Amino acid sequence: MTSTASATAVVAGTWTIDPIHSEVGFTVRHLMTKVRGQFEKFEGKVTTGTSLAETKAEATVDLNSVNTRDEQRDGHLRSADFFDTENSGLMTFASSSFDGATAKGTLTIKGVSNEVELDVEFLGIENDPWGNSRIGFEATTEINRKDFGVDFNIPLDGGKLLVGDKVSITLSIQAVFDKA
Repeated sequence: MTSTASATAVVAGTWTIDPIHSEVGFTVRHLMTKVRGQFEKFEGKVTTGTSLAETKAEATVDLNSVNTRDEQRDGHLRSADFFDTENSGLMTFASSSFDGATAKGTLTIKGVSNEVELDVEFLGIENDPWGNSRIGFEATTEINRKDFGVDFNIPLDGGKLLVGDKVSITLSIQAVFDKA
């Protein structure tokens, strides 16, 4: 993806993700439709240099905060069949590179780490009405949940499975500049 803001507008520093104005969501196939959900508790930092290519990000997501608008399903997702939050309740991401359009990094779920690539759109830097500088990014990626040890499924007639293996992840991130 391309940036909608000028790369020259980047301010070097550390930015704390504002969870009130950000979202970590996912979509996965269930039977013939898709189930969408989000994680309501997460935190992280974005560190920028003088150009977008110097940007790094790290984030932690509380898997216990999964919300698919169905408490029974959310409870099943927290169980050992899926996220096993009793033993590994966090998902983490740490970027290793960013070229202004693609971020590469390590995603860890259930203690299993894999390299992933995210398509990123830099949305710019703006000042809010209270004098805080904010930076914005949107990002998407697709993972195979089995690559992270999330392999529960139920076979259906005709060789089909209840839950798809591909999970689309979408991020909408707004972060506040750390003035200290």
